[in-house]
Amino acid sequence: MIKKIALLTIPVITLFSCQPTQSPPEKENTPAPDLAKYVNPMVGTKNMGHTYPGVTTPFGGVQLSPDTNEEPYSIDGQYNGEAYRYCSGYQYDDNTIFGFSHTHFSGVGHSDLGDFLVMPTTGQLNLEPGKAVEPGSGYHSQFSHDTETAEPGYYKVYLDDYNIEAELTASDRVGFHQYTFEKPGDAHILLDLVYNIYNYPEKNVWTFIRVENDSLVTGFRQTKGWARNRKVYFAMAFSKPFESYGHKKYDPASYNGFYRRFKEDENFPEMAGRNIRAYFNFDAKQDEKIKIKFALSSVSTEGALKNMAAEIPGWNFEAVKTEARQKWNEELAKVKVETSTEEEMYSFYTALYHSKLSPIIYEDVDGQYLGLDQNIHESNGFTNYTIFSLWDTYRALHPLFNILDPQRNSDMVKSMLAHQEQSVHHMLPIWSHYANENWCMIGYHSVSVIADAFAKGTTDADLEKALDACISTSKVAYFNGIGEYMEEGYVSEEGSPYSVSLTLEYAYNDWCIAQLAKKLGKTDVYDEYIKRSESYRNVYDSQIGFMRPKHRDGSWREEFDPMDTEGQGFIEGNAWNYGLYVPQEIDTMVAMMGGKDKFAAQLDELFTTEVADKYIEKNEDITRDGMIGNYVHGNEPGHHIPYLYNWTNQPWKTQERVRMILDTMYKNKEDGLCGNDDAGQMSAWYIFSSLGFYPVLPGSDEYALGSPMVKSATLKLDNGKILKIEAINQSPGNVYVEKVELNGQLLNSLSIKHSDIVNGGDLKFYMSDKPKI
Repeated sequence: MIKKIALLTIPVITLFSCQPTQSPPEKENTPAPDLAKYVNPMVGTKNMGHTYPGVTTPFGGVQLSPDTNEEPYSIDGQYNGEAYRYCSGYQYDDNTIFGFSHTHFSGVGHSDLGDFLVMPTTGQLNLEPGKAVEPGSGYHSQFSHDTETAEPGYYKVYLDDYNIEAELTASDRVGFHQYTFEKPGDAHILLDLVYNIYNYPEKNVWTFIRVENDSLVTGFRQTKGWARNRKVYFAMAFSKPFESYGHKKYDPASYNGFYRRFKEDENFPEMAGRNIRAYFNFDAKQDEKIKIKFALSSVSTEGALKNMAAEIPGWNFEAVKTEARQKWNEELAKVKVETSTEEEMYSFYTALYHSKLSPIIYEDVDGQYLGLDQNIHESNGFTNYTIFSLWDTYRALHPLFNILDPQRNSDMVKSMLAHQEQSVHHMLPIWSHYANENWCMIGYHSVSVIADAFAKGTTDADLEKALDACISTSKVAYFNGIGEYMEEGYVSEEGSPYSVSLTLEYAYNDWCIAQLAKKLGKTDVYDEYIKRSESYRNVYDSQIGFMRPKHRDGSWREEFDPMDTEGQGFIEGNAWNYGLYVPQEIDTMVAMMGGKDKFAAQLDELFTTEVADKYIEKNEDITRDGMIGNYVHGNEPGHHIPYLYNWTNQPWKTQERVRMILDTMYKNKEDGLCGNDDAGQMSAWYIFSSLGFYPVLPGSDEYALGSPMVKSATLKLDNGKILKIEAINQSPGNVYVEKVELNGQLLNSLSIKHSDIVNGGDLKFYMSDKPKI
């Protein structure tokens, strides 16, 4: 037994006693119904859904999940396309587990994270991960889906190579492991700090570990990846003292100072280097359970210890598991639905679950967090969040929060404003995570989230401050063609390979800024940004009927194929899809493109035209399983398109298309997502569309009506009001809407206002098997 080392403070010694503690008292509230039974975390874990099956709480800062392979981002300096399949660390087709790491993105098209991989093993110590295709070549283990369980807040799997049952649960900031060693003997807990998702040799900047005593370890890791300067601190507590420990360092030490006096690799309580794998040895008894609490912090190891003390003070795994499920049930119970089939129940609640995995809480229990300026800040009057995949989530996810989680979304708005204050560029987030801006994708869509919150009255943020932040962001001339856009009214072919997409997105963003200015009565600012919001006109070629790249001299790019998704002025899309992105002036766009009938015919052609492989083969984010003709539901730029029939003389086709997409693009199975879930956007589309309406224009107070999939739904709103939705005569064949009533009054438009929803009442769709022509 190694000698016990004194802890930093006496309260921590008490906290990390290995004696079990009593379960926390049960809440007096009536428990929420167990809707978690309809959630299948495995949905999207196969192919390109990029979801993870492991454990977290709603918007939780820890995502503890199995990683099934170690696929590097690059091989011999060249991008490794296989890495893209492992954005979430897990692929359902694998039969190996390399360990359980504590940070994961859900459904993104690029990646990072995978911090602090923990793996229990038995027998001879092996610190090499090995190759998945070679069983026994390293510490990884074989497993079978037959012994795997994934539920909200709980994951279990049997590690065949070691006869270990692994169980996981979590609180908001702490991952909780429970490993049952079926056979007695030498046991090891490995802590692999070399492992990263989207890993490459230089990704780790530094790693530091302290062995505080025989059951507590603290430390941090700093990486440079998608986030180029990311630091995460941890505290790792064991339920049983380890008998010995050590580590292996994988980077050459050309200079090691006077640390050369020590034998650092065994039982030395400091471990430091770029790439380290540590191990902790135990004498396991038969069927003994060894538990680990693993707390994270962006601030310090002291912060991690505080998080652990506040959230999981004892060792009652079942109590934490129960509390995690209860949190999920409370979130899911905000929408209670009745559907025609049980499979639709699974699809609905799994989508609702996926919509609440990010953004994530990014502060310690005392409100401290690492800011974009790399200084420590304290949230004041809000909870700080991170992981803002805004090119995706402004479309439906944040609008969904404005109905179901308005206070949380307001905190997210304030988090964005704090980001802007800390930014040396004075910009709102573009795509940010873990106190870093990674600059992914296009547009400045924080302004959409902010404008939407103010339009719907769901935030008490300072409107003047918010408008100033939006204006500042929109005038950073050196960012992604903004300077040229401000001067010329469009981004040119020479200015960016995504010139048309940029122009269209900026124009919409500027409309959002105009709405904020209008709310403040700033006419001059409103006029400026309304004019900027019309810039989409500058990239429309009326001769061919498509948005098209334009040169700096004002001439059109000559070589242009509106079917191609690569090199045609669009990012992750083509002119057929992305060229229909003018949500702020749909009536004008329809008229510009030939009027209602011609536009409807163009939409028909979009949904029925087959696309040759050559047009999509270079694009990782556009795959066959997410396409209906030339319409791409598996990627975000076209998510509003099925609703555009509402602006033609054939609105019944919106109802038809929406129901077809609900039925074919979402399934209760591992490959049940037709593309990346993109931080919840794909799932948010499903939730809105299932309920019968969709936010085609975030930043306004209106939703376009569609065709509900549910038979009935009850929305429990934050203001205490209840909205009841009913689809009369609902059936798989009755996809058309004969009429819609709100509180007994016939709706005479194809939209509904946010106030109609949050004021509660009864919304009734009368369904039919024949379109209302």
